[in-house]
Amino acid sequence: MTHYNKLLKAGISRRNVLRGVGAGVAASALGAPGYLRAQTAGTIKMAYITPATGPLGLFGETDGYTVQKIREALGGQLTSANGDVYELEILERDSQSNPNKAAELAGDLILNDEVHLVVPASTTDTILPVMEQAELYEAPCISSGAPWQAVIMPRGGGEYDWTYHFFWGLDEALNTFVGLWDGLETNKKVGMLFPQNIDGDTWGNEDYGLPRPTRDAGYEVTIPGYFQPRTNDFSAQIAAFKDAGCDIIGGITYPDDLKTFVTQCNQKGYKPKAVTVAAALLFPGGVEAMGPLGNGMSSEVWWTPAFPFESSITGQDSRALADQWEADQGRQWTQPLGYSHALLEVAIDILQRSADPLDREANRQAMAATDRMTVCGPVKFGGVHKNICTMPIFGGQWVTGEKWPYDLKIVDNSVNQLFEPEQKIVPIAW
Repeated sequence: MTHYNKLLKAGISRRNVLRGVGAGVAASALGAPGYLRAQTAGTIKMAYITPATGPLGLFGETDGYTVQKIREALGGQLTSANGDVYELEILERDSQSNPNKAAELAGDLILNDEVHLVVPASTTDTILPVMEQAELYEAPCISSGAPWQAVIMPRGGGEYDWTYHFFWGLDEALNTFVGLWDGLETNKKVGMLFPQNIDGDTWGNEDYGLPRPTRDAGYEVTIPGYFQPRTNDFSAQIAAFKDAGCDIIGGITYPDDLKTFVTQCNQKGYKPKAVTVAAALLFPGGVEAMGPLGNGMSSEVWWTPAFPFESSITGQDSRALADQWEADQGRQWTQPLGYSHALLEVAIDILQRSADPLDREANRQAMAATDRMTVCGPVKFGGVHKNICTMPIFGGQWVTGEKWPYDLKIVDNSVNQLFEPEQKIVPIAW
């Protein structure tokens, strides 16, 4: 249990824990040097916090790269709506995939660096603690890269003044799974695979997890015992799925567990028509690790080069962004790339529209009034929640690639019809 969680368990409120973190870091940076503002209206300071390292590092893999591309595109300056020119300083920080570290960094940046806008880039473990610090110390905070319920509901689900977020919701992801399965001829029997951890508890929940929309859509659900992460034996789950005649497997796993499960399915002659899981199939490496068995795997899709939107900063479309990443990095594009870019688009747009980008209250007002098209789609807050904009989500299938071992193709748009699928889903060939 982390120190942060121990304090909460001991009965100290989340708010007081966060005040303690912020106050502790405040004392260490008194007398920090100022910044030169020659021939500009001043220096805007943006805090950019990302899980660059640690177990969530793949989610932050594209952030540092994208920050540098935006710096280059803007030339280190920002011109406001009234024509004033400001120096733009983006302070990058690594949360190390640790919620306590994320909270500490946010408190330091808000209280000591006196940043004008806080930008936590992705994952609940980074965004939620940063949001809490931002709300506590009244600093505008814009984020993306986590299902919106995960960063709103733990704080009570109310409305907030300083923290806004754009991404899809868990309910939309679940319905995307059902949309994928509706595209196949099956016996409508689904076996569900959940680990014994918080992700498994969330996705497997009978009230708001995957079983509910699946049953509502007319599917029969089989849920054997949850598996221990990093297990080397899925015999019990596979036997239960075979006995129930499940044509479909759905759930959430991580890459190593999915590789073990699919390999053992193949060895035992159990060959479902679809394997659709969250987490394990987000990144190319997880699919490639399964070798030939990766062909035909399916999952939710945040963003791909097929998205038909252009950057408000560089003018590049999604395909151009992906191509540039691959040329610069020598690696296949990955889904967070689009959201790394879109998040900075919205952050820059907020500062450009602000009546005074050096004033947090003015930036808060500009953030609330956001109406910006990005490479990931339109961002405008309201609708399901005052502080939320829900974003497009699609169903995708990994297929044999041309340049890379596998390509992720959009095959279902049942939840969001912003554009047509690239192709139809097909059964796994095995």
